[in-house]
Amino acid sequence: MTNMKGGELIAEYLVQQKVPYVFGICGHGNVGMLDALHQVRDQVKLVSPRHEQCAGHMADAYFRVKHQPVATLTSTGPGSANMVMPLATALSDSSAFLAITANVPTSQANRAPFQELYAHNQSDFAQVLRPVVKRSFQPSRVDMLPLALRQAFDTMVTGRPGPVNLDIPYNVFQEEAEVQVPPPSHRHGGHRPGASESDLAEATRLLAKARRPVLFIGHGATLANASEELTALQQQLGIPVITSPNGMGCVPADDPLTLGFIGRNGAYPANQAGRYADLVVCIGTRFDDRSSSTWQPGYSWNFPECALIHVDIDPAELGRNYPPTLGIIADAKVFAGQLLHAVQAGDQVRRGNFAAWREQVGAWRAEWEAFVRPNFEAITTPLRPEYVVGALQSVLPQDVILALDSGVHHNWFMQFWQPQRAQSMLNSWGYSSMGFGVCGVLGAQLAAPERPCVAVVGDGGFMMAPYVVATAVEYELPCVWVVWNNFAWGAIRDLQYGLFDGREIGTGFYKGTQGPGGERYNPDFAAWARACGADGITVTRSEDLRGAVELAVRNRRPCVIDVHVDSEVRPPSTGTWQLPPIPYKEPVFGQPRRG
Repeated sequence: MTNMKGGELIAEYLVQQKVPYVFGICGHGNVGMLDALHQVRDQVKLVSPRHEQCAGHMADAYFRVKHQPVATLTSTGPGSANMVMPLATALSDSSAFLAITANVPTSQANRAPFQELYAHNQSDFAQVLRPVVKRSFQPSRVDMLPLALRQAFDTMVTGRPGPVNLDIPYNVFQEEAEVQVPPPSHRHGGHRPGASESDLAEATRLLAKARRPVLFIGHGATLANASEELTALQQQLGIPVITSPNGMGCVPADDPLTLGFIGRNGAYPANQAGRYADLVVCIGTRFDDRSSSTWQPGYSWNFPECALIHVDIDPAELGRNYPPTLGIIADAKVFAGQLLHAVQAGDQVRRGNFAAWREQVGAWRAEWEAFVRPNFEAITTPLRPEYVVGALQSVLPQDVILALDSGVHHNWFMQFWQPQRAQSMLNSWGYSSMGFGVCGVLGAQLAAPERPCVAVVGDGGFMMAPYVVATAVEYELPCVWVVWNNFAWGAIRDLQYGLFDGREIGTGFYKGTQGPGGERYNPDFAAWARACGADGITVTRSEDLRGAVELAVRNRRPCVIDVHVDSEVRPPSTGTWQLPPIPYKEPVFGQPRRG
């Protein structure tokens, strides 16, 4: 037992857990903790972006790349309130970080001091975060910290990962007590449950009975590092694989049986395979509305005509939207390995069983390619969206980490991007938070300093957090932002044109009051970058894009590439998506399976 300040104990535990970074913003409530971090600054580096939201997204992206949690630090009141959105983003996508928030001193609780929430309970900020974290701990004395710290780290990474809040009255950072640094958490990478023998036998039986099976994999597969097992299973069985955005890269993108994303803006072969499958083996994903055509039968999936094996480490996700034929609580990596071994050990499931199915999938791929490929080489001003995706695919290195923000550009990348590695395409999928890609690329770069990190972001999203360029310059992070500049909140403008007969209001960026049809307006993003000390390039012609991207990556400096993209070209829908009670639209390419 050692006499330690609360802040010192927290800092020492971060060192023990090998947490390399704390992303945070200073405030009067956390100066005591900052002083403790000063003592360990050679082992834990404080990175201070210009907004708390950015700190949260950076920590989220760091975990997605590295699969190791880091911490954030915010002060009382507004600073910590700015963490709500990134915490919701991380929780929705099963990403983990420790959000340390400061609260008012215990001696002042329930007296309405500066920045206390007290209407329902004293020091009540933890209740603000309750819906957006896996667990919130509120130690009010130094001797409560050891247990809270150990439990916080265990909770973050046990089972389905998620963010955890440690809400600490700021007197606790400076008060002292006889305490011991708790033992380190050993849970990360452990606790991997597998399927029972009976469940595995039933899964094998269903697979042997099927003639048109598909694998549907998501973020659970990525977080479990299941790429090797899933790739071997895909090759052993010779069956198509459909992915959620956060599952992309888990199996080889260039395999003809890797069909990509499914849903309204998914690839046509993926939707066709989902519609006509007689068995879906779903591993680590949850059939949300966007990856299921809002659960409309025959548009992406055809349950219950089609059998479903649903595997997830979180029992709450089993049967949430589609009752499974067989539900299995298991780790994605363990289950994929078990199923591969069972298939190899027996003679019930043979690759030859699915030859006709592979041929049909190949025909759908050929149809889709013939429809979309010509636009990938179109030379236009402004640039066609397909050209932008294709150009980046051709010039960015295979080890690139692509951080995507929310917006219409994300729809194009979900439909056509082919990531070469697992967790190299970062998406805010569950919560679709604008700013995630803009800020998250900084955390990705810190997690993988040797790899090129490129954010593709909308003009609207970039303007929500343009300070990131200054942070990149300050910390010498060679991030590249490709701004998809279509002078609009493009995804929502597209909805107005698709669902409201083009009655555009509030979605385009226009100078003055004339609105749609008037002069479009955006700042000069390249000039903004140069004002921050970064490189800035404006691209208005197709011929200039590849060279600009190659130069930015080669220079290894922060860079903003302002790309003017044609806002009148919309992603071809191959499924559907409904905003009830508005009637849903039929696909632009392909037809649902009726009956």
